[in-house]
Amino acid sequence: MTTRADMTTTRSPFARRLARHARIALAAGLMLALAGCSILSDKPKSNNTIFAPEPAVQADPSWPKVDWQLVIAPPAAARFVDSLRIAVRPTPGEVQVYRDAQWARPPSDMLVDTVLRALEDSGRINGVARQGTGVAGEYKLFFEVRRFESDYANTAVPSATIEVSAKLLHVQQQKVAASRVFLQSTPAASTAVPDVARAFEQSLSKIGGEIAGWTLTSGEAYRRTLPPPAAP
Repeated sequence: MTTRADMTTTRSPFARRLARHARIALAAGLMLALAGCSILSDKPKSNNTIFAPEPAVQADPSWPKVDWQLVIAPPAAARFVDSLRIAVRPTPGEVQVYRDAQWARPPSDMLVDTVLRALEDSGRINGVARQGTGVAGEYKLFFEVRRFESDYANTAVPSATIEVSAKLLHVQQQKVAASRVFLQSTPAASTAVPDVARAFEQSLSKIGGEIAGWTLTSGEAYRRTLPPPAAP
C-alpha cells in the first residue's frame, strides 16, 4: 500500500521531466525579466537615432552693451532631466522616454552652449566663458534645469518644454544680483520624434535668447547701484 509519505518522496519519470521543464521555464522567465529591466537604464543603446539640435539666437537690439565679463557655472539638474534619453510626459505625473532615440549631448550642455554662443555672437559683452577656463568674471551665472521634456499636457501633439531657474551672482560682493525662472514651450509639428527634436531646437533658441538678454540687462542694472570704485 502506498502511503502519503511515499507519494511525496517518490516521483515517476514523467513527474521528474515535468519538474525539470518547470525549472527551465522559471529560469527563462527570470532572464527575460532582467533583460526587460535593462531597457529602463539611463544608458542609451548603440543603435539609437541621435538628435543634435542647433539653436540660433538673434541678438535683440535692446540688449545693453556691457564692459564686464561673465562666467557660467556648471548647471544643476536631476539625473533623469539631464539624461541623453529624450523624456516624454504622456500624461501628468508620468514620465517615459522615446524608444530608439537620444540626444547627442546632455540637456544642460546644450543650454549652456546656447546661452554662451548667444552672448559671444551678440558683441555686447567683453567676455564670457565656462567656469574652469581660467577666465575671471565680475558676474557668475548659475542654472538649474528643472524640465527638459516633451509634454503632451492633455493635447494631441507634445510641446518641447524647457524650464530653467537662473541666478546671477556678483562675485566680489557674493550677492545675488538677479534671479528668475524661465519657461519655454514649443508645440511640435507632429508626434514623430524628429519633429519633437526640431521643436526643442526652437525652445532652446527662445530660452537661450531670453536668458542672454536678461543676464546683460540685470547685470548692468545691478552695477549701477554699486558705489563708484575708490580713486587710486
